[in-house]
Amino acid sequence: MQEEVLSKKSFNKKQVIDTLFDDSAAALALNVDVSYLDDINLSDIKTNPSLAKKLREKNRKKALDINLAWIDKMTHSKETLRERMALFWANHFVCQDKNPKHILQYNNTLRSHALGDFRAFVKAISKEAAMLKYLNGKQNRKRKPNENFARELMELFTLGEGFYTELDIKESARAFTGYNHNFEGSFVFKKLQHDYGFKTFLNRTGRFNGDDIIDIILENKQCARFISDKIYRYFVNPKPNITHIEAMTEVFYKDYNIEKLMRFVFTSDWFYFKENIGAKIKSPIELLVGITKTVPFKFERKKDVAAIQKLLGQMLLKPTNVAGWKGDKAWIDASTIMIRLRLPSILLNNAVIPVDEYGAFNERFKSRFFKKNKGKLPFKALPDWDMFLKNFQSVKTNDLADIIIQGKFSQGTKAFLDTFNKASKRDYCVQLMSLPEYQMC
Repeated sequence: MQEEVLSKKSFNKKQVIDTLFDDSAAALALNVDVSYLDDINLSDIKTNPSLAKKLREKNRKKALDINLAWIDKMTHSKETLRERMALFWANHFVCQDKNPKHILQYNNTLRSHALGDFRAFVKAISKEAAMLKYLNGKQNRKRKPNENFARELMELFTLGEGFYTELDIKESARAFTGYNHNFEGSFVFKKLQHDYGFKTFLNRTGRFNGDDIIDIILENKQCARFISDKIYRYFVNPKPNITHIEAMTEVFYKDYNIEKLMRFVFTSDWFYFKENIGAKIKSPIELLVGITKTVPFKFERKKDVAAIQKLLGQMLLKPTNVAGWKGDKAWIDASTIMIRLRLPSILLNNAVIPVDEYGAFNERFKSRFFKKNKGKLPFKALPDWDMFLKNFQSVKTNDLADIIIQGKFSQGTKAFLDTFNKASKRDYCVQLMSLPEYQMC
């Protein structure tokens, strides 16, 4: 997020930070039409195999619509911070579902709580239809508790490994028995399936329910520390600084207010230290959204949105597992680095980077690709260069690098920049986004 602040050079830091939060004050929902599910009930699906098959196909297509709408919202919404936080929380409270109505509901829960009260956030997540299905909450009953959600609640969502026992998992699972949802996705508490007996959890004993368990967890300062550490690694630097994380922990532990924590981070001098600028490798989604914000473009075919995410290794709404994407260096390997470096050229310049040194590679790349794909480009993207030129009208071509690239250039890259064609602002932009430095944020 440093780029959001440092790029507004005509304003002071406080003004920019205040605007960032003011613009994200409202939690505007992601809207995708899923009304076709309103007239469907569970009995129809169970008794009509043909309807069930058609519904599965329609659900797959609608899930892609939600994916596309989410990327569009991240790109064009003025709620920049809230959308960035929603993306962060989606990889924290990891979940996956096939019902578009429940997918959309879960996504909007992430968005609405993204800058709010973490306590209310965790409780809301525990009652979400998508999460109840994903971590087997619906199967968690008095006579046969299911421990999946209880385990991940502590290990991945609140405390981290090593701060609870197997007994704590078993006892807390009992507290969440009876959690369920109806077909529409609303939370339902089934009293007859709930265990009302005494539970001993983190050295406390009582007739605890799920909300009680969450309250007890948040009394442990390790919860504030675990979340602060994760936010630091995502927004500041993947290499943790214990002193800074402890300072964040002190702020967050007071009332678990996410907005206050983020304000503290953004107003801290260390957030802008040079070692924290351009220190993190962009996720594929951050890369795609960043390119689109600089040069607006649209995919001609919706399926290309999914294809490019799969190619880069991050498919929104389809996490690899309950632990989510590892991030940072895990995004890069011998295959993906080449794809990422060529991506701006493929999307914006018909797979040609206008630099002589890259020419031979590009011709080989194009030759192999066109032969394999019968003359078709990998993705049909429609860039709006007129909008780019309008948005950057007041920016000199030579100054584009300061806006597009985060962090410092190496001496080798500085020398390489001198070989670029700066006669065209458009070409220079593609060249800059094809540099390894553009992969960092």
